[in-house]
Amino acid sequence: MLTNRTKDTATSENSKLNRWLAFLLKIGVTVVCFWYISKKIDFAAARDAFLKANWMWLIVAILLLILSKVFSAWRLNIYFRNIGLHLSGWKNIKLYWLGMFYNLFLPGSISGDAYKVVLLKRKYHSPYKKTSAAVLLDRFSGLLALAIILCVYGVIVVDKRLYVVGLIVGSLISIVALYLVIRIRLTDFLPGFWPTFIWGLAVQLTQVICIYCILLSLQLPLSEPRWIFIFLVAAVVAVFPLSLGGGLGTRELVFVEGAKYFHLDPQVALVISLLFYLSTVVASAWGLFYVFRDPLK
Repeated sequence: MLTNRTKDTATSENSKLNRWLAFLLKIGVTVVCFWYISKKIDFAAARDAFLKANWMWLIVAILLLILSKVFSAWRLNIYFRNIGLHLSGWKNIKLYWLGMFYNLFLPGSISGDAYKVVLLKRKYHSPYKKTSAAVLLDRFSGLLALAIILCVYGVIVVDKRLYVVGLIVGSLISIVALYLVIRIRLTDFLPGFWPTFIWGLAVQLTQVICIYCILLSLQLPLSEPRWIFIFLVAAVVAVFPLSLGGGLGTRELVFVEGAKYFHLDPQVALVISLLFYLSTVVASAWGLFYVFRDPLK
């Protein structure tokens, strides 16, 4: 019979193997996406558009993206307080930034969300299940807010009524479903449902303004809502951990295919997506400091 130590060792090894397999799968998905994109666009034209970008507007976009992450951290802290975990605003922001760094730059190791749970458990002896639920609900709050804004732009740009109705009904069902799950199974978090939803809207609207700044940097008209709709669809896809770096590859694929669907320039679409990704890299890189310095100290 296997001893408990042997079982624990085997479980740990299986967990490491699964993480590495997931990491290799993400690499494969990212490579396939960019290979597919390379068959559809002119990289030289995309490069020229990238080099002509106005960097002052890009700096504004980066600042707005950073602001949206601060809003995200405040949203998560509401759920933490619902379970009696009282972090100061600054500690919570530092912890959030560390999680962003892990998610973007270390996709093969423990995820940023999981690391936040482990660190809080170690430091404050917070209940593992409740802390995990808080982090997970934070993700869903952001996704619901994203769905609402997506519906608004969908009504504007989608000319097929069936698709518009599907978007509206799907988003409303999602809001009701999450509310019922929290009300029935996760009652600790019920007081934070609507405040986190409102903060989620603030996060997503700030990122939409960020995309408008990227459009300005490329001298594109702000009166073209189809770019924002494509970005919102890509943001939904990027939520799922299918590729490297928070959607690298899958986001670009959605942008290029979305541009083709709406008869927009796919080269420009790739540049918009990559500029948003680079802005995310700059915004998340600050978390490196807290890899070496305890954010909760």
